[in-house]
Amino acid sequence: MQIYLLRHGIAADGAPGKPDSERALTSEGKKELRALLQFARKAGVKPTLLLSSPYRRAMETAILAETELHVEGKILETRTLTPSGEPAEVWQEIRIHKDEKAILLSSHEPLMGLLLGYLLGGLHMIVDFKKGALARVDVDAFPPQPRGVFKWMIHPKLLL
Repeated sequence: MQIYLLRHGIAADGAPGKPDSERALTSEGKKELRALLQFARKAGVKPTLLLSSPYRRAMETAILAETELHVEGKILETRTLTPSGEPAEVWQEIRIHKDEKAILLSSHEPLMGLLLGYLLGGLHMIVDFKKGALARVDVDAFPPQPRGVFKWMIHPKLLL
């Protein structure tokens, strides 16, 4: 399975009295994500399933991925992908969908940096996962602890 990790794009600052989960993507964040996702599509990125944090900025990111990558089907929301999510719980979610060829996860920091390290077998590895970045990890088995192969990571600023 190809596992794509996509951190949400640039989001609006928090506002007093508004929950963090309601922060939306900015126009710059959407522009950067579109450029990155169009590049990824041309490079052959084609997830068969999208999973997203229920937070607004992650869902907006997943919707852009669905559109730009021409993904058929719906986006599945999962609380395991919220910013305070645990990599081991995300791995269990991935294992539920092990029959998929490629899965894309739309989420947040610090989870994305921790999850990338966890998928590579580094229980204490942390990766600096910038806003709008996309990474790919391949796995060929689904044991209790993942042992993925890091393929690549790209960031929108490299494309603009």
